[in-house]
Amino acid sequence: MARMILIVDDSPVIIMSMKETLKINGFKVETAEDGAEALEKVKNGLKPDLIITDLNMPNMNGIDFIKEVRLLMRFTPILILTTESDIEKRQEARKVGATGWLVKPAQGDELITVIKQVLPGE
Repeated sequence: MARMILIVDDSPVIIMSMKETLKINGFKVETAEDGAEALEKVKNGLKPDLIITDLNMPNMNGIDFIKEVRLLMRFTPILILTTESDIEKRQEARKVGATGWLVKPAQGDELITVIKQVLPGE
């Protein structure tokens, strides 16, 4: 059965390119434009095997989204995808429950490599 990945990003271009890469590699993909929309989807029963979220988004940023979603999904791996390379942001993300960090733009093979590291059995 295909693993499902939730991509949370306010950039349609990022979503489109990542979705393409993930589908080619056999993943099912769900998307949300910001943390608030993604949180709604999870509250309504969406159970992704992995979440990839942007850090800077309108309505609800990546840090707040991770804090909230961790109350509902304790063990789901969460990767942050961002242009930020600030160490403090990384530490803050880890503190609230991020599993890992990808710097934009993530290349397809790099993305798949990281997913295989954080998703058991991939």
